[in-house]
Amino acid sequence: MPSRKIVCLGAGSAYFRHTLPDVLVTEGLSGSEIILYDIDRQKSELMARFGTRLAAQAGTGMRVEAVDELDAAVDGADFALSSIGGAGASAADVYGTELHWQDVMIPARYGIYQLTADTAGPGGMMMALRSIPAYMTICRAMEKGCPNVILLNHSNPMAPLCRAMNKYTAIKVIGICHGVQIGIVYSAQVLGVDPHELEVVWIGTNHYYWTIRMRHKGRDVLPELMRRVREQKDPAMRRPFCDRLSEVIGARVLFADDSHAIEFYPFLAQLPDAQHIPYGLQKHPHYFFGKGHQPAAPAQDRSAQFKEYAAALDAVRLPDGPSDPMIGEGIGVLLEAIAQGRRHVHIVNIPNRGCVPNLPDYAVLELEGVTDSSGVRGILVGDAPTALAGMLQKRIAWQELVADAAVNGDRRLALQALMVDEMAIRPELAEKMLDELLAASRDYLPQFF
Repeated sequence: MPSRKIVCLGAGSAYFRHTLPDVLVTEGLSGSEIILYDIDRQKSELMARFGTRLAAQAGTGMRVEAVDELDAAVDGADFALSSIGGAGASAADVYGTELHWQDVMIPARYGIYQLTADTAGPGGMMMALRSIPAYMTICRAMEKGCPNVILLNHSNPMAPLCRAMNKYTAIKVIGICHGVQIGIVYSAQVLGVDPHELEVVWIGTNHYYWTIRMRHKGRDVLPELMRRVREQKDPAMRRPFCDRLSEVIGARVLFADDSHAIEFYPFLAQLPDAQHIPYGLQKHPHYFFGKGHQPAAPAQDRSAQFKEYAAALDAVRLPDGPSDPMIGEGIGVLLEAIAQGRRHVHIVNIPNRGCVPNLPDYAVLELEGVTDSSGVRGILVGDAPTALAGMLQKRIAWQELVADAAVNGDRRLALQALMVDEMAIRPELAEKMLDELLAASRDYLPQFF
């Protein structure tokens, strides 16, 4: 069995404490070389020690090593896995950083109250503007050192990042998320069935997708799902915004999390203040405006920070086997299927290429795809219903503007993206807000200055 070179980019990210074990226990990748690269060498070394410990336990003959240089890391790579949050070397989690705090609080001063701010709205745009230049640098290095590599991106905002790489580089990119799987598991819980038994067809882009067909053992169960959600008494199983929206549209929002879904609509820019965020979302963990919720202070003592990080890695135990791609991300299984040229169905973010004929061919959609030795091909879904097609066309336009603005450092395109976004405000205010947002991230946005 031929071994593979797998490079992890942004390897110090907490994401890899889950992904590395998943890869290490995948038998079909036995003997592979896993190279870790991060602009913070200390973090990648900690992750390398973590990976080496688990590799010895896994018994799959894999070797884990951290390297200093990007060119050396990607040279000859077969696969690349990325988790780059655009918040600098010291950030373990972009959502707790001063940068992301500014992404949320500056728009709030202009009447835009975001909850998650990583996929839509001003916050989603700023995450892309900071991250895309790093991805361009990485892809240029891969075009030289491993032009046939397959890059699996996990970072948000998923669609603009993947679109920028698809449009401006020759690297083959697959976006990996778990939102669809969360929605399928939630639907199965509501219906009281095994999620593996559900046949689910959906249409959408990352973090925004709708179930258009759901069957269980040959029976249409979407009406029953809608009924059971409507009659649900357990508050933990209710999603007030998604529930109401699903009733209006007549299809079920698949990603069962109101904090993502509501940011695709204008409601958070129509409030007198943050205390009026609707649908009880002030209680959501992503709510930024509650008392005591402040950004993490920059670590003054890096030794203490890394001691805590190392302890978190030490607590991770080797899983019994690779994660299930039907209810999780299934990274190990996906890499194995491509490496072995085996046909296997996975949930991926890839260019539409006709899978949804009434949406742009280039649009990055979250689809079911079938693997082969060249990567993943999307499976035909069919036309999006009118209401959903209209919403998605606007999101796809926003994604295109954000990708172009980030690559070219074009403020006008960034402003256009803010105006296309559902949380748009008056253009003169949007321009002032944009100036503040760019200034707050100036050190990470050389293309704009």
